[in-house]
Amino acid sequence: MIIDAKDMIVGRISTIAAKKALLGETIDIVNCESALITGRKKEVIEKYIRKKNLGTFKGPFLHRAPEKIVRRIVRGMLPFKKSRGREAYKRVMCYIGMPKEFEGKEKLIIEGAHISRVKTNYVRIKDISIGLGMQK
Repeated sequence: MIIDAKDMIVGRISTIAAKKALLGETIDIVNCESALITGRKKEVIEKYIRKKNLGTFKGPFLHRAPEKIVRRIVRGMLPFKKSRGREAYKRVMCYIGMPKEFEGKEKLIIEGAHISRVKTNYVRIKDISIGLGMQK
């Protein structure tokens, strides 16, 4: 299953992706840099910077790349410490943009996850990764 994350809320995409992965489906999430997190931009970026600076040289590590941020959010919705959660996590892959192998295929667009249904502030994953220090 291919999920297009453009202008979609990451949390709502992640819940569906986690459920489908636990059922044994392979999930590919494309356009991860265009996905959204609700909240004020300054507060959300500060939260991620605080998480990044929290650990020591042993971890926890917070990735800067947009596709890895989205994949980590999906991991938070899986029972990752159990073997079935780890196996489900291996079936979830995230991509920046639209890879050529997925261009002609049908993409799932989740109705309740579109940003037009929510009347609040939001931040793109791309802005968060730039705030964490990713090069443009």
